[in-house]
This record gives sequence, C-alpha cells and structure tokens, in this order.
Amino acid sequence: MPLSEKVVLVTGGNSGIGRGIALRAATEGARVAITGRDPDKGQHVLVELAALGADALFIAADLGHEAQAAQVIEQVVHRFGGIDIVINNAGAGTRRSSIEVSDGPAERLKKLMHSNLHAAYHVGAYALPVLKARGGGSIVNISSTAALHGTWGNYGIAKAAVEALTRSLAVQGAPFGIRANGISPGWIATEVTAGHPEVARAASLLSRMGTPDEIARAALFLASDDASFITGQTLIVDGGMTITDYPSQPWLDAVGAWKLFPDLP
Repeated sequence: MPLSEKVVLVTGGNSGIGRGIALRAATEGARVAITGRDPDKGQHVLVELAALGADALFIAADLGHEAQAAQVIEQVVHRFGGIDIVINNAGAGTRRSSIEVSDGPAERLKKLMHSNLHAAYHVGAYALPVLKARGGGSIVNISSTAALHGTWGNYGIAKAAVEALTRSLAVQGAPFGIRANGISPGWIATEVTAGHPEVARAASLLSRMGTPDEIARAALFLASDDASFITGQTLIVDGGMTITDYPSQPWLDAVGAWKLFPDLP
C-alpha cells in the first residue's frame, strides 16, 4: 500500500473533506490520527477507520488555541512514535463560523483567522520538529478557491493567508526534507453543501461538485513520495471552475468563433 505504516495526522478529520482524507489514508495502509471539535462525530469516524483495519486515534481539540495544538502533536507522537504526514484541514467557513450579526469587523476577521490560519499555523509549527526528527515528511494545507474570490470576504482572506503559510512552511522545512503544499478545493459535496442541486450544476465545468475522496486523492498525492520534487505549491482542485468566465458564455456561444474545433457542439 502506498502509505503503509505511515503516520498521518488529519485535522478536522471528523467530517467532510477531512473525513474523506482520513478514510483514503486508511485505505492506503496508514495509521491515522484525526482531530475535531465534536467528539460524537470523531467517534463515528473512528468506527469507520477501524472497519478499514486502520490503527486510529481521535483527539478532541480546538486547534486555534496554541496549547491544544501542541497537545495534539504530543499525543500523536506518544501513540504512534512520530508523524510522517500532516494534513491541515481543520477550519470553518462562513456558514459554520461563530460570527454573530452584532460582531464588528475586527471580531469577524479574528474568528475566521482563529479557525483557519491559526489552526494550521499552530499545528505546522509544532509538527516541524517532529517531522525533522523523523528525517523528513510532508505537510498539506487545505485552502479554498475562496482565496481567489473577493465575494467570500474574511473567509477568503483567511484562506489566502493559509496559502502564504504553505509557502513559508516549504522554505522553513526544505533543509530538513520536509515538503509543504496546499490543496485549493472548489465546491465539494459534503454534509454542508449537499442538497443544493442548483449550485451543483454551476459548480464546475463538469456540471457537478467534487467529492471528498477526490480531494483526498490529490492531497495524499502531494503528501506522498510521488510528489517528491513538489513543494510550496497550491493545487486548485475545482473541476475547472476558476478558469471559466460565465457572463461571457452566451455571447461566445452566439459568435461560435471561440471554439477550437467547429464540429464540436
């Protein structure tokens, strides 16, 4: 198996994309540690990981707090003896943030930075010496195409910061054989986005949302030795959403001259 006996830490692994990454890592033979703020969801994913034969651990934590992030790294090392791969997936979007209508500008930004940038920063900082002691390893940060779209406001700001963090981690880790890369997902079908067919049809050039497993495969590729010469990069996995110009499409269709091959519909 590609990840046989590797120790993989997936933050926010108790639901959505993180759960998909954890299950894929287990399928590929990894020992898996997951974190999350909901113990019930965490225990449910532990059962799923056990069914795949994985040696797995769940730790309840809010990684935006430095002390909790440090304790997570310590507990994973205590249980498994080290860490080979860190997937920084924990975060909260605009729909699951704790932002209140009454919150002012600074508080709104603070809350989204806490759950997105700060969580990834704390885990990355405490993981670096552990990966160094292992002789190298890989960090993959989960960003979002929201970093490219001004319409996502503070969430986009926080995810753009995560991508900057990825590049900094790549530079800091390179002398020790540590690579750092990112994944920027577009619309992915999770428990949050499911049930919105009108969004799904416009979510990508492929007329559908992506799946957590599709993000998992991309993330674990970047984490694996197959990507041994790739570091400091953020891979957009969005079904082509960000390369499109939807408002121009009716005009282009009417003209027809934009097509490379006129015989195609």
